[in-house]
Amino acid sequence: MLVVMQEVATEAQIDAVIDRLVGMGFTVHRSTGAVHTVLGGVGPIDQFEPADFEVLDGVQECHRIMSPYKLASRSFRPQGTVVKIGKVEIGGARVVAMAGPCSVENEDQIESSAEVVAKAGASVLRAGAFKPRSSPWSFQGLGEPGLKMIRKAADRNGLLVISEVMNQTQIPLVCEYVDILQIGARNMQNYDLLKEVGKVSKPVLLKRGIAATIEELLLSAEYILSGGNYDVILCERGIRTFETYTRNTMDISAIPVVKKLSHLPMMADPSHGTGRRDSVLPMARAAVAAGADGVLIEVHPDPDRALSDGAQSLYPRQFEELMAQLRSIAPAVGRTL
Repeated sequence: MLVVMQEVATEAQIDAVIDRLVGMGFTVHRSTGAVHTVLGGVGPIDQFEPADFEVLDGVQECHRIMSPYKLASRSFRPQGTVVKIGKVEIGGARVVAMAGPCSVENEDQIESSAEVVAKAGASVLRAGAFKPRSSPWSFQGLGEPGLKMIRKAADRNGLLVISEVMNQTQIPLVCEYVDILQIGARNMQNYDLLKEVGKVSKPVLLKRGIAATIEELLLSAEYILSGGNYDVILCERGIRTFETYTRNTMDISAIPVVKKLSHLPMMADPSHGTGRRDSVLPMARAAVAAGADGVLIEVHPDPDRALSDGAQSLYPRQFEELMAQLRSIAPAVGRTL
């Protein structure tokens, strides 16, 4: 359910509505926008009558929310959510680029990568220190030493850091070094992990699972939001279909659909979405044109010798070319880069 307070509602009136909702068994989530305060209640909807609340002092309107995701719904924050990290805003007018290698391999590699992506215009350095791999024999990442390398390289080049956390025990460690926690596709429905990152004060980027529906993605986001962490960023990274030419099928249509259904920012990861560097540029261009709030791009100084995902990693010159192209496309859809 959703209670929209009047613009002139006092704190006492807001508190009175919250107390009544709590007394009825609802968990209340408060969202304060530029004009109105919105109270989202999760609880026994069958016992709720909108008219009972619309007559309360300070209440403008009240609605039932029938979708299974209450807090991720667009109706909870009609104006949309902008995740702010320092000077970087994700979900605002500017398209944000997060770029870097799939995994940190050594200091020279990550330093070179950070310098390249920063010079081209990226705001966030992406790199994995813990890597979930399909084979137990594949490179699994460097762990904490890798996180230290990523942080150092990012700081030297004025970048934020995003890196993946794979389980609950890693959260405190990863939080020491990163600005954005990433939940990968394999963990999109790891509900214990989602609940725990819902308790931290770090933004979370949640990737769509390889066979997940849009509703399942939004319900996974709901777990994080219900824990009190509203700085959630969604990411389309391709889904598994019958097509085998590309690693996954990049679902560009998910971007405008999610933007309509949810207030959360929506990124796109064409590197995992296609698995082929020759397809990354056109899919990144399409994603921005479709309304993505940013792109997540794999860039490596020497992709042919990368320890993971080299085939989908761009050469530095290709990333520079992509950023130049996106600077032309963004204004056509009312954005900047």
